[in-house]
Amino acid sequence: MRLFAAVLPPDDVVQELAVEVGRLRRLPGADGLRWTGQPGWHFTLAFYGEVDDALLPELTRRLARTASRTEPFGLALRGGGQFGHGRALWAGADGDLRTMRLLAERSEAAARKAGVPMDGHRRYTAHLTVARSRDAVDVRPYLEVLDGFRSRTWTVGELVLVRSNLPTSGVPGEQPRYEPVARWSLGAAG
Repeated sequence: MRLFAAVLPPDDVVQELAVEVGRLRRLPGADGLRWTGQPGWHFTLAFYGEVDDALLPELTRRLARTASRTEPFGLALRGGGQFGHGRALWAGADGDLRTMRLLAERSEAAARKAGVPMDGHRRYTAHLTVARSRDAVDVRPYLEVLDGFRSRTWTVGELVLVRSNLPTSGVPGEQPRYEPVARWSLGAAG
């Protein structure tokens, strides 16, 4: 299974972002970007790639421990940024980013300890991808719009293990499908 650990924003926050993305999609040149659909809006904490079924029990056990050791925290969507000269346009985060970074680091460490091969460690940047491009794009107009965006603050209360099902039809614009495999409440250790 192709898996990653994530924080999923609540439905009302997704709707707030949908309004903002609607504004972005009306900007000149927006049709040249591949916009991610709402089902794909999540904060990836750690990407695991293809995980052998034999490793799944240990990974889930370690992620459950990670969640129990991490307290719930406040988060909001705020502003935006880019990676790769506009190849990825994203909404940013505001709130307790220290705890979110800690959760990301613990989610990565859980996979390593479970035997999941991980690429080199990178400093975590909280982001929710809203569009991609194969080529470098000047995304400054989009970032100007996102600069004024802020969602309501919510309490992140769970860690989610998500399965990513890549498109197989070959239909242009088809998006991956995301399926929660397991969920753990944060701060459940007593």
